[in-house]
Amino acid sequence: MRLVVIIATFGRKEQLARLLKYLERQERLPDEVIVSAPDEEHVGICERGSFPVSTVFGKRGLCAQRNHALDHALKHYDVITFFDDDFIPQDNYLRLLEEAFQQHQDWAVVMGHVVKDGARSAGLNWAEGLQVLAVEREQISIESKVVDHVGAYGCNMSIRAKFIGDLRFDERLVLYGWQEDIDFTSQLRRHGRVIGLSTLRGVHLGLKMGRVSGERFGYSQVANPIYLIRKGTVPAGFALPLMGRNIAANLVRSLWPEPYVDRRGRLRGNLRALAHVLKGRIEPEYIQHIAAAEAR
Repeated sequence: MRLVVIIATFGRKEQLARLLKYLERQERLPDEVIVSAPDEEHVGICERGSFPVSTVFGKRGLCAQRNHALDHALKHYDVITFFDDDFIPQDNYLRLLEEAFQQHQDWAVVMGHVVKDGARSAGLNWAEGLQVLAVEREQISIESKVVDHVGAYGCNMSIRAKFIGDLRFDERLVLYGWQEDIDFTSQLRRHGRVIGLSTLRGVHLGLKMGRVSGERFGYSQVANPIYLIRKGTVPAGFALPLMGRNIAANLVRSLWPEPYVDRRGRLRGNLRALAHVLKGRIEPEYIQHIAAAEAR
């Protein structure tokens, strides 16, 4: 099988360089890595090592950047793997992934198990992420578990390329995206299973640099799920509880916010989006107006 890794990046060229160097440790090397960024400023120098590294430049935004890379990759590869630029895979990740796709022809999407997710905390630095993986390697064996999911977690997800066809990430989910991964991969369930595989391990650093503001993100926490329910790609039974949990967390924690999360900004964004939804205005791209106002 031919396998490509796509990394969409923004404002993290040092982290990107570390990840590209680290991927040379994979027991099964990628046949190519495609880095997608708005422009060269976000990439730096991508030196060729044990595998080819290509760069594509275009519009800013996670969905647009992934789509641009897909356009370059689809005709040439059997498996498309998306890694966030702050995801560190275990050294056997791509080898086990290839074996999984070869052995299970009914699997359309495979995501790995995030051993530790810095997105749920203050985040992890590179050294801390490596330490977590070092502890993981000491485990004698890991029980293989396969769990079906509505969609995949975008920090590490792989797709059988022949099923993608004309499907692309929804560019109305602008900038950071949020739930763009679930939207995209849930549509692939008509071709096969969307599963999580416990033996594919990695650490998501959850770096805070390069992310959108609290108010913009809070707006997306409400507007994006409602939009995807109306679109018909994400079931209400998944999206509404997720939205409710986020609003509740922002409401409660805005009283004593964590230093690494703009809870009050998120809550303002939640309330603004709820007001829009009540008026029948469902526009994920409205966060661009918030961004423009913040820039003034």
